[in-house]
Amino acid sequence: MATKAAAAAVDFTRIYTSLGLGKETIASLQAFRKRHSEAQRLASQYGSQPTTVDLAHYRSVIKNKAIVDEAEKLLREFKPVTYDVNAHVKAIETFEVKAVAKAKETEEKIDVELKELQATLANIEDARPFDQLTVEDVGKAHPRLVEVVETMVKKGKWTVPGYKEKFGDLNLM
Repeated sequence: MATKAAAAAVDFTRIYTSLGLGKETIASLQAFRKRHSEAQRLASQYGSQPTTVDLAHYRSVIKNKAIVDEAEKLLREFKPVTYDVNAHVKAIETFEVKAVAKAKETEEKIDVELKELQATLANIEDARPFDQLTVEDVGKAHPRLVEVVETMVKKGKWTVPGYKEKFGDLNLM
């Protein structure tokens, strides 16, 4: 009974939208819910039907009493087959444990990624506009650039390789 109440309390439309599930996943979940509700309906329908067989009625209707005697004998000897479903239950439980572990791992990865994105967003919002940057700011951000420029100055190179090809020569002389 508790599972029925829990299943009734689940808001599947909220789950579909909040988890960001794909169309195929949502479709398969809806198909599963439909099959489940149909199975529940059939189980309740067949559970309410009588399970006894009135053999006296068949004896009065059928002329060949041997057939009724044979049917009665088969019904008395009938033993339902029992299946050991423990192996299936264990497989489902191990799958569930793995799925939960994978979901927690994914949740942790997403949390880390969200924190990184929040930090990046805060960095972008706090950054100064490009036109307010100074050479010192760029040098602090990328010390390798300062080293390259100092080396070029020491060697007497006053032009940046590839600059003229990309932007053209702006000299008027």
